[in-house]
Amino acid sequence: MEPSGESAAKVEIYSADRGEMIEVERVELTEDEWRERLEPEEFRVLRKHGTERAFSGRSWDEKRDGLYRCAGCGTDLFSSSAKYDSGTGWPSYYEPISSANVGEQEDRSLFMRRTEVHCARCAGHLGHVFPDGPRPTGLRYCMNSAAMHFEPSGES
Repeated sequence: MEPSGESAAKVEIYSADRGEMIEVERVELTEDEWRERLEPEEFRVLRKHGTERAFSGRSWDEKRDGLYRCAGCGTDLFSSSAKYDSGTGWPSYYEPISSANVGEQEDRSLFMRRTEVHCARCAGHLGHVFPDGPRPTGLRYCMNSAAMHFEPSGES
């Protein structure tokens, strides 16, 4: 049986608002609780490891300064300063706001071998990271818009 509500387990993440690492509770909800909390497309992507169509997401072409937060739990994920146009049709970043805020694991679905990226706090599927990005990291964090909410600078 899946846990219900906020779990007592803790995780340390970086808070962009505070500019420091903070300890927060992991978010572990039942499937029904996630369905209530998320929009249908957010649920499909975050909880069922879905992928939105290229050039269809709400932030693939977002150009304003701001912060991308997990649509499931609000964890700070990516800054617009690390965003670039990869030409793929998905929002792409060369690094997360903090490596503590995202987790990675091997994904062998669809007859491929990739590295999945998920939120460190709620384990929501965000997208994949590839070793073909720009400097300074050489990485391309290819994320799903539905997995994140964009907050323009100055609107916290």
